[in-house]
Amino acid sequence: MVFNDPTVFYGIMVVVLVWMAVLTIVVFRMVSHYNKLTSGITSKTLKEVLVELIGKYEKTGKAIQLINASIDELTKDGRLHLQRLGIVRFNPFSDTGGSQSFTIAILDGKDNGIIMTSLYARTGNRWYIKHIKLGVSEDVELSKEEQSAIKKARPLG
Repeated sequence: MVFNDPTVFYGIMVVVLVWMAVLTIVVFRMVSHYNKLTSGITSKTLKEVLVELIGKYEKTGKAIQLINASIDELTKDGRLHLQRLGIVRFNPFSDTGGSQSFTIAILDGKDNGIIMTSLYARTGNRWYIKHIKLGVSEDVELSKEEQSAIKKARPLG
């Protein structure tokens, strides 16, 4: 075995001790350097500062999760609010000038809502309302202008 010779054993021990001394110096310099980073700002050590930062990071992560849950809930709720409008002007009668009649689609995020149509004639103005569910009329057939208003109310894509 190699350790039978005392000079080899002592040589290895010296190398190990020198290596441990170098590592100890490096660790102490590193710790003192990092403690200098926090000096003047706080009386805490680097370890205490890092533990505090980790705690804040965890709290921030939980807060972000709560915010994301709130955003998801608001997004779901927002689909039920009136948010889409489509307007089409047209001339239904040949004896009137210009496109004074119109139809307007007022829909929520799921294409539910109403269609209001105003028909203008020389003898008067008539209003009609139709209920819309999932983009189609529930009870009465839609005119081409009303269908066009629903298409305009829908988002592109």
